[in-house]
Amino acid sequence: MTRPGPAPAAAVPAARTYAYGPDDIARMLPHRPPMLMLDRAFDVVPGVSGHGVKCVTAGDPCLAGHYPGHPIMPGVLLVEAMAQLVAVVYVADAVEGPGPAPDGDPAEGVGYLGSIRDMKFSRLVIPGDRLLLEARLGPRLGTLRQVSVRATVDRETAAAGTLVVTSGRTTTPAPAGRPGGGVL
Repeated sequence: MTRPGPAPAAAVPAARTYAYGPDDIARMLPHRPPMLMLDRAFDVVPGVSGHGVKCVTAGDPCLAGHYPGHPIMPGVLLVEAMAQLVAVVYVADAVEGPGPAPDGDPAEGVGYLGSIRDMKFSRLVIPGDRLLLEARLGPRLGTLRQVSVRATVDRETAAAGTLVVTSGRTTTPAPAGRPGGGVL
């Protein structure tokens, strides 16, 4: 007597991915040159993950004074490029998700970088490098979200770690004697 095998597993539909060029990114982020560190984004699964590209050129303003004669992209700007990719993944969730599109400027929903954890810099990034960025959103902790990020050049890790980002712009009153508002 033969027993029937297990029923075939139901196919899980693949998540839809999106790609965004420079004009799309300019609509999604509040950043502008010289602080816009993301040239394009692709394989973006809204609210989940994405990949991005930053092409590093000798004309990038940050390189002019960061070791003249031996220009190197500052590590803090590598982190900023990865954080901007995270913002695209967040905004894509609002723009591409089910339901009505958000009213107003989608860039207004971009939050802040709350912390940088366990960031390791493994390779110098120099003019001519094509920086491939990766971001995967992790657990939500109230209004905060943990995100795994990585930047590579020619499949070699340049930087990797964890960011904690806010899910919106929240300010607190400024401490006495200090102008502006605090973050978080």
